Amino acid sequence: MKDEAQRDLLLLNAISEDTHVTQRDLSKRLGVALGLTNLYLKRLTSRGYIKIINIKANRLQYLLTPKGIAEKSRLTYTYVSYTLRMYREARESLRTALSHLAEDGHKRIAFFGTGEAAEVAYLCLKENGLELSAVFDYEGGGQFLGLPVRPPQDLGEVEYDRIVITAYGSMQGTEARVSELLRLGVPQDKIVTLRRLPGTTAAPPHSENTPQDEAGGGGVDG
Repeated sequence: MKDEAQRDLLLLNAISEDTHVTQRDLSKRLGVALGLTNLYLKRLTSRGYIKIINIKANRLQYLLTPKGIAEKSRLTYTYVSYTLRMYREARESLRTALSHLAEDGHKRIAFFGTGEAAEVAYLCLKENGLELSAVFDYEGGGQFLGLPVRPPQDLGEVEYDRIVITAYGSMQGTEARVSELLRLGVPQDKIVTLRRLPGTTAAPPHSENTPQDEAGGGGVDG
């Protein structure tokens, strides 16, 4: 799903939930400047998706038009379809990568990443009879499926056969996680990525096209 479509859906949903929502509120949801938010709202207005009504001198109200309601429904359906497709692709990629570990006798698996990819990976882990021995992420803290999330600096305190980088996102994000593990003394052959990087174990070639986050998921380098 394109960024523009996701942005339009977010704006249309926000306006449908609260017609008195402010541009400042919308800019925070989008994570962009007020000026850009104003531009996006003007585009939605020009397309006939919303109406902007002046209530007071400095107060605006946003209303979805019938055309806007139809567009919101269309974008919602597209988003749900996209999410399901990405989930299926992610699960197949992870299942393949983890099945290879099981075949090689690597039973104790650690995760580096706690986003949506990690949740899908956990399901695939169980399907392959593998054990989740520990979960790591940059800051540590909190829990993931009953296990404490530890900072990478604790790697030496845990026994594991392989550590899987369970995060989707940019190639740079994956490389940054690999670099962090190498810096902490993890051998390259113990690192499993969902993208092919020199010196690491990776899923088969078809998994190069794993979905890019943000699903959200989730996921989710960072």
